[in-house]
Amino acid sequence: QLQLVQSGGGLVQPGGSLSLSCKLDGFTLDFYVIGWFRQAPGKEREGVSCFSNETGHTYYRDAVKGRFTISRDNAKNTVYLQMNSLKYEDAGVYYCAVERPVFGPRYMCDNPPVFTSWGQGTQVTVSS
Repeated sequence: QLQLVQSGGGLVQPGGSLSLSCKLDGFTLDFYVIGWFRQAPGKEREGVSCFSNETGHTYYRDAVKGRFTISRDNAKNTVYLQMNSLKYEDAGVYYCAVERPVFGPRYMCDNPPVFTSWGQGTQVTVSS
């Protein structure tokens, strides 16, 4: 069984930074598409950033380009999301997810139901 354990999140002021991590237990991320998603109350879940560890291709949604950075440590089976210059609209529950690369990272990031293995989620609150 695939298990994704998240850490990080919390409360940050606008303009601040947070770092999220997602540890993959029981398997290696070498042959998976890895994604970060978020969901605000009353809104649909949306892809933030996704990448194919196999090809190295990375996708960011336009709203976070230049502010968020996805990275990974393959030896530790861990993926990270560094979030800088946070805005009110960045608030929500953030989830990591993995799936076999049946599609490209961009398509998969835009279609969360494609992913079948999810972390537990962590709250990111942006408040002044």
